[in-house]
Amino acid sequence: MTAKPSMHLPIPRLSLLATHLGMIAEQGVRAFWPMFSVVMTALAALLLGLHDLVPIEAVWTAGAGAVLSAAVALAWGARRFHWPTRRDALARLDESLPGRPIQALTDAQTIGASDPASVALWQAHQRRMSERAAQAEPVKPNLNLAARDPFALRYAALLLASVGVLFGSVWHVKSVTELAPGGAALANGPSWEGWVEPPRYTGLPSLYLNDLDQDTLQVPEGSRITLRFYGEVGALGLAETITSAPVEGEGDAVSHDLIVAKSGSVQIDGPGGKAWAIQMITDQAPQISVAGVIEAEAGGQMSLPFTASDDYGVVSGKARIELDLAGVDRRYGLTGDPEQRETLVVDLPMPIAGDRRMFTEDFLEDFSTHPWANLPVSITLTAEDAKGNTGEAMPYGASLPGRRFFDPLAAAIIEQRRDLLWTRDNAKRVSQLLRAISHRPEDVFRSETVYLRLRFTLRRLETFTEFGLRPEQRDEIAQSLWDVALMIEDGTLGDALERLREARERLAEAMKNGASDEEIAELMQELREATEQYLQQLQRQAQNNGEQSPQDQQNAENQMTLNQDDLQRMMDRIQELMEQGRMAEAEQALREFQEMMENMQMAQGQQGQGQSEGQQAMEGLAETLRNQQGLSDQAFRDLQEQFNQGGQSGQSQQNEGRNGGQGRGQSHEGQQGQGQGNGDRQAQQGQPGAGDQGTLADRQQALRNELQRQQDNLPGAGTPEGDAARDSLGRAGEAMENAEDALRQNDMAEAIDQQSEAMEALREGMRSLGEAMAQQNQSQPGQGSEEGDMRAQNRDPLGRQQGSTGSISSEDNMLQGDDVYRRARELLDEIRRRAGEGERPEAELEYLKRLLERF
Repeated sequence: MTAKPSMHLPIPRLSLLATHLGMIAEQGVRAFWPMFSVVMTALAALLLGLHDLVPIEAVWTAGAGAVLSAAVALAWGARRFHWPTRRDALARLDESLPGRPIQALTDAQTIGASDPASVALWQAHQRRMSERAAQAEPVKPNLNLAARDPFALRYAALLLASVGVLFGSVWHVKSVTELAPGGAALANGPSWEGWVEPPRYTGLPSLYLNDLDQDTLQVPEGSRITLRFYGEVGALGLAETITSAPVEGEGDAVSHDLIVAKSGSVQIDGPGGKAWAIQMITDQAPQISVAGVIEAEAGGQMSLPFTASDDYGVVSGKARIELDLAGVDRRYGLTGDPEQRETLVVDLPMPIAGDRRMFTEDFLEDFSTHPWANLPVSITLTAEDAKGNTGEAMPYGASLPGRRFFDPLAAAIIEQRRDLLWTRDNAKRVSQLLRAISHRPEDVFRSETVYLRLRFTLRRLETFTEFGLRPEQRDEIAQSLWDVALMIEDGTLGDALERLREARERLAEAMKNGASDEEIAELMQELREATEQYLQQLQRQAQNNGEQSPQDQQNAENQMTLNQDDLQRMMDRIQELMEQGRMAEAEQALREFQEMMENMQMAQGQQGQGQSEGQQAMEGLAETLRNQQGLSDQAFRDLQEQFNQGGQSGQSQQNEGRNGGQGRGQSHEGQQGQGQGNGDRQAQQGQPGAGDQGTLADRQQALRNELQRQQDNLPGAGTPEGDAARDSLGRAGEAMENAEDALRQNDMAEAIDQQSEAMEALREGMRSLGEAMAQQNQSQPGQGSEEGDMRAQNRDPLGRQQGSTGSISSEDNMLQGDDVYRRARELLDEIRRRAGEGERPEAELEYLKRLLERF
């Protein structure tokens, strides 16, 4: 077979054209990628305006190098570029097809051309190749340059060009013509450009001198004036008197950067020159001053208000605290010379957001453990601006606040700690006084642990003193004394309450066991002393909080006196009944005494007795929510017992029984439990949801009826918030009805789901009611009515003052007193203990784990 010189091939023209163009692109990319990289790099520099940041000589040098590199790359590419022909495209296309049909179509039969059978076979072959060639698809070009560009320079150039397009400007490219010899700048004669850039911290904008008509400029201190000359070198000159080292002439320079250090003048000499009178605005030093008196909380945290100002804003501030030795009362352990200590330097708080040119803040710190606590000091406040200028306030003399200790024993230990920190020469004296304090522990210490710890600290102090007390040992002893004092002070109220509880339990146990008259009289006297001590500690704690008005404090004292008188009369009645042998009545009176103590503890700190209609409704809904939660808990326990038929009835381990209330109520078999939980009290009072003899369904029905009554009496009718609250309570009622039906059908799972929906709807209703109450209070401000006064004095269940608008939220500090911290620790420990009990239900364990993860 021989190739035909020419023939019409049945190849798709579009496929052949696309393949041909792809080969051209392939050759172009392989040959000219260096030139493209050079051009993109130069274009990126022009778009970013890099030529405006360097001297013009550097621009000319870089431009010449870029042009030369591009020319070399172009020549190299032109030499390597090979223009693909149609035959090359056909060959590329034929290689992609099986059997190379295009090559077969260009062949001619040379053997057997006279044989009809051979000719027929050849024609069939040609038709098959023709059909295969007609199905040809375009061949993709190979644009991979990894072998030719192993360092990926083309991608680096593309990245620079992309940055220039995104962050640059085409106007920068236009300025290149003014830099070229013979350009616009040179054709129009010498010219200049100038900018004034104030310091960034001033927040002032930059000025373009060519657009300003005035000859006098007011600029901040430290501003940068940039002047750039164009045209023939030396045609323009500069004369200025605003920098620390003024320049004259320098006609050969084409760019000048001047930092304004003083007022003066700037003049451009030459064709089109101009002169300005510069008036420098001095950056004033910041000012700071004490804005009030120093205040201290009982916990030891100090608060000192201050005011700071600056023309452009204060950056930072510090408080320098020094001991005022002249004002110290040099008696007892302070008679000797104090050991040298470094001056206290503390950063002042700055506003996080807002204007810092003038502001007022509070300097809050706790120096309770510092050796200078409760001693006269001198506090000097300083402020600094962005330029580094500092302003200093007049020294403020005051006693450095520290924690106040009201227990005499704790106060005595803290005084010895102060003397030890004053100078180590007091170590022997401190040891003697501590030994005298702890001489008769049974008369002084209420806790054996505190006594043993103090004695251990005393022995270490005496040992250290014998061999020479070092500073680190002194600090260790001081910290130990501080911990002992805290244990004595903070444990006072808790110890008194624990002692009262133990005395009450011992007396009740003695009455049950038929103790002798002498034992009962001794236990009764112990109960009297514990009660008196507890009441004294309650009264002291109320005085230490220092957050009540004088009238509120007087009312609290009167209430405390009244309660104390009632308690004394009740204890006299208990003792009289016991002396007469009427033990049953005495036990009943003792239970009443216990309830009175609990009510007294719950009512502590709550002065406002009046409640508005909205507050009564809110409390009623809260009680309904608690009862619903109790029913849901009981239904959940019953559901558990369905899967644990062999479990023992009654109270076992942590099962609270079937009341659904808080605490232990009645047992599963209907017998009275040992606790006095809310469920029992509600059963006695006949409240809905109490642990009475009715079934779960009956109690759910009673709770739904109670909710309907509350919904009918709900305030805020006609307001959007009030209507939303009624809608939520309506949904809660429907869910309660569905839960009741499920309970009657013994479908505990469905009942629990419906009860959950009811509780969620109740919460939404309470939120809407709270918003309605807040909206009502905002629309009636300052009426001065009795109800408004009582609402203003009302406190929330945590003992905090409510918000100024009557909202549920509080504007006071929620952490009022150290007992809150101790109570929080106790609650967290209890949650951890319960979470570690694997026999608890899985749902409860999951809930406890979520609490631990959150807190």
